[in-house]
Amino acid sequence: MIPLEWMPPLMFGGLIFFMLIGFPVAFSLMAAALFFAAIAISEGFFGMPFLQAIPQRIFGSVLANDLLLAIPFFTFMGAILERCGLAEEMLDSMGQLFGGVRGGLGYSVIIVGFILGAITGTVAAQVIAMAMISLPVMMRYGYNMRYATGVLAASGTITQLVPPSLVLIVLADQLKTQSGSADVGSMYLGAWGPSLLQIALFALYTFFLSRIRPDYLPPIPQSDLTLKGWALWKKCLLGIIPSAVLIFLVLGTIMTGIATPTESGAMGAMGALLLAWLRRAHIPHLKGLIQEAYQNTMRITAMVVFILIGSTCFSVVFQGVDGGFWVETLFSDLPGGWIGFLIVVNLFVFFLAFFLDFFEIAFIVVPMLAPVAVKLLSPVLLESMNGNPQAAASAALVWFGVMLCVNMQTSFMHPPFGFALFYLRGVAPKEVKSSDIYWGALPWVGLQLVMVAVVMAFPALVTTFLDKPAAIVQSQDFNFTGEENTSDIPANKVDEDAPVNFQLDKPNK
Repeated sequence: MIPLEWMPPLMFGGLIFFMLIGFPVAFSLMAAALFFAAIAISEGFFGMPFLQAIPQRIFGSVLANDLLLAIPFFTFMGAILERCGLAEEMLDSMGQLFGGVRGGLGYSVIIVGFILGAITGTVAAQVIAMAMISLPVMMRYGYNMRYATGVLAASGTITQLVPPSLVLIVLADQLKTQSGSADVGSMYLGAWGPSLLQIALFALYTFFLSRIRPDYLPPIPQSDLTLKGWALWKKCLLGIIPSAVLIFLVLGTIMTGIATPTESGAMGAMGALLLAWLRRAHIPHLKGLIQEAYQNTMRITAMVVFILIGSTCFSVVFQGVDGGFWVETLFSDLPGGWIGFLIVVNLFVFFLAFFLDFFEIAFIVVPMLAPVAVKLLSPVLLESMNGNPQAAASAALVWFGVMLCVNMQTSFMHPPFGFALFYLRGVAPKEVKSSDIYWGALPWVGLQLVMVAVVMAFPALVTTFLDKPAAIVQSQDFNFTGEENTSDIPANKVDEDAPVNFQLDKPNK
């Protein structure tokens, strides 16, 4: 006889076991769910009809979810833009613009990484494109190898935080509770503050390093800067203006309420095709590029859907054995209140990121933590949301989601499965040592963790741009006769001629 309270931790242990023996994550989730469902049925924790919830959730919450349609659109847009030559032109023009100062190539990589992150949304494309273009130039002018590899990897992973990030779309879909939910537009608005501050933090680190170790980040000789004056600014604008138009087409329509995320994703995909057609002179095989983009989109979309189906199976069975209550008890009783909760959750997610992809963390862990986050974080934001509990609950989920997004950037940067480092190793010249790539990533991981602490300590960085509706009226007296209430009437005496006072009930908290 297995006690019910043992089932949730045993399910987590079983999931880890299935993944360790080599099962793909999606099928590990399904296998763990069905295995422990059989145990739960045999122990009488729930009956066989309970499993009918699995196909209902799959068809109702996964296959019929319009929000998830945005994922293939944004993936297709990124796949098109990664090879249309836009990154090359922006890196070249920014390198010419900032190259004359110490660390100028680093600044150009950071700025271009931010712009590309806002139009592509894919780490692999960004890291590979920028490394192939910028790393040889940095090596030619004597940049420190660890700084060069670190800034390329870090500026590539910023795309996970800069809207329109796929991570933000997935988190918005998973951060749904009975008290509130985080929509995509709010997640995008909340992510702008941390993403801009993180870019500033990267640039500040480059500035201080150029002052402390000037030999690490030398300037480009003036003789090598071929473009100057209006010719240089014209080349910069030719790269920035199309990007700005596409960013507004995708993000502006969402944040202004003109289009849904799916509709804006479709417009972004069409905009990427138009941009590629306008730049067809720089693309040898435009038809082949589009075909490869379709194939890449199909692979990523299929991966996401299978992981989501597996996580749905796991979640239904987990809730059936009181897993939600177990998680809430586990995290609600932590010392330090909401601060202790955020510290433990961020350490837990940081540890999971060593072994799991951000999709897997989002689909497995986030739905379990969302109810606890609403319970503990809503009171912190209640005053800033004008005392509106529903707005505070939704803002708490946005704050929590953006914080996790900042944290999950590190999953691309640290060993053993730092995919940004793998991409960098794959395109870097042979003379670049793997040790330089790994050691070079550590300072930037530290900067990302600093950003996690900043977002944790200053929620206004996320919630400032969110809608703040008026406070909900708690109670109100209505006197239909217009006469004033008298306070000298005894409480136990009923006056039949007195005016009738109606009082609205207070909502349950």
